[in-house]
Amino acid sequence: MAGLIREESIAEVREKARIDDVVSEHVSLRNAGGGSLKGLCPFHDEKSPSFHVTPSRGFFHCFGCQAGGDVIKFVMDIDALSFAEAVERLADKFGVQLRREEGDVREDRPRGPQRNRLVEAHKAAQQFYAEQLSTPDALVARQFLAERGFDQSAAEMFGVGFAPRDGDALFKHLRQKAFSQEELVVGGLVAVGRSAYDRFRGRLLWPIREAGGDTIGFGARRIFEDDRIDAKYLNTSETPIYKKSQVLYGIDLARKDMARSSQAVVVEGYTDVMACHLAGVTTAVATCGTAFGDEHARVLRRFMHDHEEFRGEVIFAFDGDAAGQKAALRTFGGDQNFVSQTYVTVEPDGMDPCDLRIKQGDAAVRELVARRVPLYRFVLGNVVGKYDLDRADSRVDALREGARLVSSIRDRSKVDAFARELAGMVGVDIEQARGEVRRATSRGPAKPDQRGARRAEPEAPAPPAPRNPVPDLRDPRFALERETLKLVIQHPMAIGRTTSDIGTDDFTHPVYRAVWELVAAAGGPVAGSGDASWAGRLRDAATDPAVSSAISALAVEPIRTAKEPDAAYVSMHVFRLLELTAMRRIADLKSRLQRTNPVENATEYNRMFGELAALEQHRRTLRERTVGAT
Repeated sequence: MAGLIREESIAEVREKARIDDVVSEHVSLRNAGGGSLKGLCPFHDEKSPSFHVTPSRGFFHCFGCQAGGDVIKFVMDIDALSFAEAVERLADKFGVQLRREEGDVREDRPRGPQRNRLVEAHKAAQQFYAEQLSTPDALVARQFLAERGFDQSAAEMFGVGFAPRDGDALFKHLRQKAFSQEELVVGGLVAVGRSAYDRFRGRLLWPIREAGGDTIGFGARRIFEDDRIDAKYLNTSETPIYKKSQVLYGIDLARKDMARSSQAVVVEGYTDVMACHLAGVTTAVATCGTAFGDEHARVLRRFMHDHEEFRGEVIFAFDGDAAGQKAALRTFGGDQNFVSQTYVTVEPDGMDPCDLRIKQGDAAVRELVARRVPLYRFVLGNVVGKYDLDRADSRVDALREGARLVSSIRDRSKVDAFARELAGMVGVDIEQARGEVRRATSRGPAKPDQRGARRAEPEAPAPPAPRNPVPDLRDPRFALERETLKLVIQHPMAIGRTTSDIGTDDFTHPVYRAVWELVAAAGGPVAGSGDASWAGRLRDAATDPAVSSAISALAVEPIRTAKEPDAAYVSMHVFRLLELTAMRRIADLKSRLQRTNPVENATEYNRMFGELAALEQHRRTLRERTVGAT
């Protein structure tokens, strides 16, 4: 097994990979004075530059979304790579020979062509295929695109091309560009039989790109009846640069909007991705000839910032046929790869996004995504829908099958909510549903006896109700609350009346909420201005030992700034705290909208929609004030 990369090799990568050179490939930087550069952040949507790079220190930081780190961290975030993958990527680019703890050179890496040569070969191949799309031989390919609503500009946007029917046209073209046969074979562009020949011939091609835009493979669609390969699609086989379990088609185009909106739409094909993007659903991606798996989820999580406090949504668009139902069930099994909420959307007539756009237009594609339903509700609905719920015995059967599904959930905190949903679908009492889920959990997987029937097992006693301990005060989710209260206690004069908009609901940790209530009862931060005993007064007023202890800690813990907190520093904390509250209210309102039928409850739905629009504007204003305070 290969050893860890040695620290001296990592240090050499950091030294040779200048952060301004790496960042400038993705961000247009300009001088910000003081040895710093600035530009628009690539990790979130913004109109004024808050993204700073300091080459002398080798660091970047965005004062808008708080992303930051060194050159390795930048490559990890921008291309959704692990630490080791980012180090290896930079080492390849800047000519650093990595050494490992268990050996001298990178023994775990495949011998053969270097990554940059394989990427360059694919770049040249993509350009060649794109040029071939305009030739007379590609008429059928152009007709295929036109019939699906894709014109020349759409083809250029997605880099679509055509592979000539000649057996070695690409091979000869790339050999003239000094690529070796080994490089082309290892990269999956060329195969060797009696002689070298093009891997893709006479097919319409989509370049499959990494998040950074490098082409690493192709998806090829059969368009000629006399094509000797019957498979509708051929995809690049596994190569040193192409791992289908980690590749998502369209991620290069979708990643920025995914980060901005914390949303991803997963569709089933290349043309569906094209249709979605052209219709305005710019967060659409698709797997490449394989089922959606754990590695795909990992890629999405990195770009959606799925680990952060506010979760986004992953929407799976499945066909309405049996295969689509099966795909939904399979996805449900991996649902907990996401912190985000997972949804499903299915077009009632079974059309995919591409067909829907052709027949009903761009708006219909956007509406398809807007009509999403929670994944668990969709899957449970399919299970329950198989039974005649007018019959008592069928209700029992539906409850039992649904309970087995609910009991399989790895995240136990979700089980009770799903049991409630199941009870409502079947039309039984919540306690009856909970009991059936407990029994399904205790039974575990079905154990057929010699006659193929499930053996009866004794009913397990109900497990004790889970306890809800108070979260750790240093949990990162509450960091902003902690920092704001430190300012309130240590620098009440600096924070002054800036906190007039803050209320109890802005603090989500019960201890921090209690601290703020004491501050408010004492007259607010302004009452502590010039009072040396301010922290002591607050601590003495606390009746809960946990609150008293927290005040002591908040009074002595250093503020996260080297200089005396000024009005801008205070305002940044206050506005960000208010923005988090607005985001929570938006999330709650979106949840209520999701549960409200817009046809049956049109007035209430429209009222909430208007309130949501106002909240979104309020949140944007707070974000602008936060950026302005930095």
